[in-house]
Amino acid sequence: MDLQRIEASTKSGQIGVVHLGLGAFHRAHQAVYLERYRQRSGDRGWGVCSANLRSSVALVDGLRAAQHRYHVAEYADSDTLTLREIGVIEETLFSGRDAAGRWGRDRDALLARMAAAETRLVTLTVTEKGYFLNPASGDLMRDDAMIIGDIAAPRQPRTAPGLLVEALARRRDAGIAPFTVLSCDNMPDNGKRTRQAVVQLAEQRDTALAGWIADEVAFPCSMVDRIVPAMTDADFERLAALGVTDANAVVCEAFTQWVVEDNFPLGRPDWEAEGVEMVADVAPFETMKLRMLNGSHSLLAYLGALAGIETVFDGVNHVGLRAALRRYMREEAAPTLEMPEGVDLEAYADSLLARFANDSLRHRLHQIAMDGSQKLPQRWLSGALKRAGAGQSSPCVALGMAAWIRYTSGEDLMGKRHPVDDPLAQRFESVHQAHGRDAGALVAAYLAMDDVVPSELATDDGFAQAVVSAYQTLTQDGLEEALAALTHS
Repeated sequence: MDLQRIEASTKSGQIGVVHLGLGAFHRAHQAVYLERYRQRSGDRGWGVCSANLRSSVALVDGLRAAQHRYHVAEYADSDTLTLREIGVIEETLFSGRDAAGRWGRDRDALLARMAAAETRLVTLTVTEKGYFLNPASGDLMRDDAMIIGDIAAPRQPRTAPGLLVEALARRRDAGIAPFTVLSCDNMPDNGKRTRQAVVQLAEQRDTALAGWIADEVAFPCSMVDRIVPAMTDADFERLAALGVTDANAVVCEAFTQWVVEDNFPLGRPDWEAEGVEMVADVAPFETMKLRMLNGSHSLLAYLGALAGIETVFDGVNHVGLRAALRRYMREEAAPTLEMPEGVDLEAYADSLLARFANDSLRHRLHQIAMDGSQKLPQRWLSGALKRAGAGQSSPCVALGMAAWIRYTSGEDLMGKRHPVDDPLAQRFESVHQAHGRDAGALVAAYLAMDDVVPSELATDDGFAQAVVSAYQTLTQDGLEEALAALTHS
């Protein structure tokens, strides 16, 4: 194996960044860029405090026990590996609910860190559902139990928007300039959507505070890209064979990309030297990645998982699925994009298929299938709506919707049960119980979910019928017949 080892510096630095969402992607993407920047420049002013807002207290405490040092294994393929030690995270905190049901063990420390003048940047990877925005309308879900709790007790927030509002309120009261808020989640206009969540939540507390946030706080947009599968026992065994015993390690692909809107009033690291693209408008890159990479991932996840296919690698090596992905990217996704001059979308599609075929990653399709109700509006449905408005069909998206609907029943095409990890899982179960034997009624009930499906697309008879037809073929005749029908559409 061609192995390169890169050790982190033993010197600590000052915390200038607070990150909400201490997970594998943050540790394999943003933290890697900051570590590389620190090692190259010697600038130690951008150390990170990373906080977990959900149930993984073990990760927080595991990193503490390791003095916040961990390894990232970057595989170009099974024979080429760069092994990095990361030391840029200086502190880890837990503000979620523990096993005993208690909230916010380190919440006070987290809020104090966010409110400190030294903190110039707060970044987020909390997934789409962590913003508590209606996927279709983009408005704050004021009726969500977590948001209701933050409105009732704003100084003991449980959500990412609530933490941002309280920390910004403390800074305003102390006369400290606001930090910049940088979303690193896969959402279109993620900076604007984060601003929407924070300002609308602040309005429930104090209209003057909401106005100050709207006027004074920078919410730049960003696009992030790196495939980071969940760790498996096989991954830990591969690293142990290289002499790395690290319970906090992360495995990812070698490819990485970060495109950021350059709007940082309190300053930022010199990321350009590490390959970060600092631009005036991130939107074209965001949409390209969401519709082509993430949209393809979701298409592969639902169709593949229903057929018992376990990983992206296995799925992309299925001849019919690979052809469906290529068709979706070239014929349905790419034509909806408006890219800067010089961006070759056909080459981008080819590069994505090559990345999916990386034999060193075991990216499970069930992991990608999580939270579909939050992801599909921007990955599939916005593009399909644009095509419908131009009188064009979207047969690949229609098949994907049919597969998603069946997937949310909790049963694959062979009758094997699987968990449905989605904020709307209980609603899905009720709809399947009511309409599971009637494909037309079932599809109609799903398309009527206006917090997922844009109403203009839901009422498009051609799209609705295409989903019904695909659902019937998929569930009655199987994946191969559904893919064959797609080639004739």
